[in-house]
Amino acid sequence: MSLIRDLSDDEARAALPQKWGSVAPGVIPAYVAEMDFAPAPVVRDVLVDAVRRGVTGYPPNDDLGLGAAFSAFAGRHWGWSPPEKATVVTGDVIGGIHLALDVLCPPGPVVVPLPCYPPFREVVAVAGRELVPVLTDPDAATAGLDLEGLEGAFAGGARTLVLCSPHNPLGRVWTRPELESVRDLTARYGVRVVVDEIHAPLVLPGATFTPYLSVDPTAVLVTSPSKAFNTPGLHAALVVVLDPAEQERLRTVPLPMNNLYSPLGMLAAVAAYTDGDPWVADLVDRLDQQRTLLGKLLAERLPQARMRPLEATYLPWIDLRAYGVDDLAGPALALGLRLAPGQSFQPGLPGHARLNLATSPERLTTIVDRLAASIQAPTP
Repeated sequence: MSLIRDLSDDEARAALPQKWGSVAPGVIPAYVAEMDFAPAPVVRDVLVDAVRRGVTGYPPNDDLGLGAAFSAFAGRHWGWSPPEKATVVTGDVIGGIHLALDVLCPPGPVVVPLPCYPPFREVVAVAGRELVPVLTDPDAATAGLDLEGLEGAFAGGARTLVLCSPHNPLGRVWTRPELESVRDLTARYGVRVVVDEIHAPLVLPGATFTPYLSVDPTAVLVTSPSKAFNTPGLHAALVVVLDPAEQERLRTVPLPMNNLYSPLGMLAAVAAYTDGDPWVADLVDRLDQQRTLLGKLLAERLPQARMRPLEATYLPWIDLRAYGVDDLAGPALALGLRLAPGQSFQPGLPGHARLNLATSPERLTTIVDRLAASIQAPTP
């Protein structure tokens, strides 16, 4: 029996207040990266037990075993285990990137390949750095990283690269040779790589994930169980560096620089990484089924749509330009569907959308039906 249980609309509205609370009743929110599934039992149980014990205070000075739990999880899933002491706890991945930029990265502009998760651009600005966008062509056959564009940015003075692996929103899993090319190029110019691997547990059948630190041990890894276990509200993420001196620098920053993680989030993360393998297996199986269903639905309802091969995540990237539309956000919302327009991920990019398939088959079918109706609806 699968551990994945679909939430009803009423349950989802109560459990996911940002995602479902942002839309009127009857509207399906397919834009936020949260799953419409009940919590993993192993996470739910540890949280219920912790609250019953009154664990609602400040977090402890140690990591409650999170470094060891992540190391073991990485070893089981990817054949690579960082030292337990390499992990420093932080609140979330964006906070971890901000911390890395402030404490570990050299001065200078920061490269962010586009399209990207929008807060990547925002955290660079908040850190007081200049953003250098480099286009990753979302419509190319492989949607590979533009090494020439990266080299041009590095030659121009950029000294940090923020890399998303696996990639959101393109759903790409970078191959080891691709990552080795990034390593060699950044080493040539003295560029530090900060890599977000939050979607690593969600690599789907047909692709193989390579931890970037296994290729480039000088990089900074930022990750969290929050995507695979749907726990962003618990606030527990990891910054992983292999240099002991840098680990100490992160642990001794002033409190206002890193104080937003919670003991509940830490306990949940340890439970997820220690006992959550059956949940991850069932989740990947469900997402693989949903990927197949979405391909079938698009072929039937929107045959001119181009969906990038989804190698990881639950966030398919769809090119709808063949239908002559630039931005479907408004028309789709009018027909009961909130989606994420391509312009959110790459300003000025027309005709693209990111959907969320981590939901029930019935709801996914309705999502595609409403998307098709919004394209076919007459322009007011």
